[in-house]
Amino acid sequence: MTGDTCPDIFELSDGSFAVIGTDATASLDAQLPSDAARADDERIVVISRETPVRAKGDIPDA
Repeated sequence: MTGDTCPDIFELSDGSFAVIGTDATASLDAQLPSDAARADDERIVVISRETPVRAKGDIPDA
């Protein structure tokens, strides 16, 4: 309502989840663990710890 933007997690109609956060691909790509990979069409998005903690109650267990 204030016009401010903030991180968010929301469920899409197909059951997938979308995340709004800060694109940190350029700064974090080289720091990915050796067992992690990113496709060319994927981005590394940073969200605050508070975002998933607050969303936890809205995410179904199965």
